[in-house]
Amino acid sequence: MATIVELPLETYAGPVEPDWCPGCGDFGVLKAVKMAAGKVGVAPKDLVIVSGIGCSSNLPGFIHAYGVHSLHGRAVAVASGIKLANTDLTVVITGGDGDGYGIGIGHFIHAMRRNLDLTYVVMNNQVYGLTTGQASPTTMKEMRTKSTPRGNVELPINPIALALVSGATYVARAFSGEPNHMAELIAGGIQHKGFALIDVFSPCVTYNKLNTYPWFKQRVYKLEDEPDYRPSDVQAALEKSFEWGDRIPLGLFYKDEQPTYEDSEPAFRLGPLVRHKLGVDEALFQSLVEELV
Repeated sequence: MATIVELPLETYAGPVEPDWCPGCGDFGVLKAVKMAAGKVGVAPKDLVIVSGIGCSSNLPGFIHAYGVHSLHGRAVAVASGIKLANTDLTVVITGGDGDGYGIGIGHFIHAMRRNLDLTYVVMNNQVYGLTTGQASPTTMKEMRTKSTPRGNVELPINPIALALVSGATYVARAFSGEPNHMAELIAGGIQHKGFALIDVFSPCVTYNKLNTYPWFKQRVYKLEDEPDYRPSDVQAALEKSFEWGDRIPLGLFYKDEQPTYEDSEPAFRLGPLVRHKLGVDEALFQSLVEELV
C-alpha cells in the first residue's frame, strides 16, 4: 500500500472567499472537503471538483484544485466523462439535493449502478436555496415553503436507500455541524474504489426554518457508536436508511468492494485514455479541431 503524505489545509486555499449566507452549512462542507483531500494526500493538480447549479454548486470556485461548474443536474455526467478520460485523477462532485436528487437523478442512479470511481458530496438542505426557498426532492412532507404554502404533499426522496438499491458501494451521511466527522467520511469515500455517496445535512439558514442546526443536533447519532452495527450488511444499512424522526443516523451505512466500471472496461487496459495514441496524423487532427471548434 502506498504511503499517504497528508497535506495541510492551506494547500487547498482558494483565491476567492465563499459568499454563502452567514451560517450556511456549506461552509462546513467546504472545510471538510479540504480536510479530506489533505488526509488522503491528493495534490491540487490531481484533484477535480465538479458541480452543477445551486448555492452549494459554487464550491469549486472556493478551493484550489481543478474545477468545473457545469449545467444544472449534469454534474455527475460531466464528472463521469472526466474520470473516464483520465482515470488517474481524483474526481469529487459537490452539489445540492435539488441538483442531484431532482434534475440530475437519472445520472445519479446510472453512475451508481456502473460503480464509477467517483465521490459525490451532496449538500442536502431540503429546499431550493438559490431560487429562494421552493420545495426540493428532499423537503419533508407537509412542510411549508415558497412553492408549497399550504404544506408539501409529496413524499421526500430517501437518498441513502436509493443509493443502496442502485449499486453504490460506499454510502454515508454527515452533518455540517460536525465537520471533523464529515471529513473522515469524505476521506473514506475518496479512498474507496467505486461510487461513494456522502449525503450531508447542510442547513439553509435563510429559507429552511425547520431543519435547523438545533433540529439536527437533537436527533442525529453516529452509527459507529452502535456496538452491533456492521457497514458490510446491506440489509441492516437499508433498515437504518429508513430511520427518521427522533433518531437520525450519521456515519458509514455501507461499504463493499466491487469491480469498478473502469476496472471492467477493456479500453482502459492500456491505461488512461488521455495517454493512448490518438491514431490520426497531424493534418487529420487539425481538420477535426477546425470542424468542431
